[in-house]
Amino acid sequence: MDLASLPQSFTIALPEWVAEELAALPEQLPAVEERMALAHRLADRKWREGTGGPFAAGVAERATGRIVSVGVTAVLSSGVSSAPAEVTALGLAQARLGAWDLGGAGVAEHELVVNARPCVQCYGATLWSGVRSLVIGVDGPEVEALTTFDEGPMVEDWIEQFAARGISVTTDLLHDEGVAVLTAYRRAVDAGEVTVYNARTGV
Repeated sequence: MDLASLPQSFTIALPEWVAEELAALPEQLPAVEERMALAHRLADRKWREGTGGPFAAGVAERATGRIVSVGVTAVLSSGVSSAPAEVTALGLAQARLGAWDLGGAGVAEHELVVNARPCVQCYGATLWSGVRSLVIGVDGPEVEALTTFDEGPMVEDWIEQFAARGISVTTDLLHDEGVAVLTAYRRAVDAGEVTVYNARTGV
């Protein structure tokens, strides 16, 4: 094969139903609880649509609550393993603002809200995105136990590592609501109704 014909791009796109979910919402959700409730709702619909795990995220201006982007996991729909919800939301926010640094000069401080603690891939993506705060619905070990997803080898001092880079972390916001979404998903996993994509382990 001529190497000049190798792929030059790939696409990560949100499913059409996301626009339906956002249509009735105001541009600003001033309370962080409102933003987390949106993440939980998107995560719940995501797995029920049959296109991947129960994970959703959103980027908003910290001061105003203006929604800049939302994301859901797009691994199965895109065929790209590097397309979790956080990466999707961060990439869409950066594309909208034309800025790779979501906290740089001339850019409002931004916050990433996720329904479940980021995996190791999204941990790195969040560190480098420029956001100034990370808000999590359900924390790590509980996420793995409920969903059976392998979230990867997170460092024990991950919150301190975020803080050292100017990123505050809030955990367990609307925790019970988040657990309800993940528990419903787990029932579908146990029934063999959904695809769980995990790292390859063992031989």
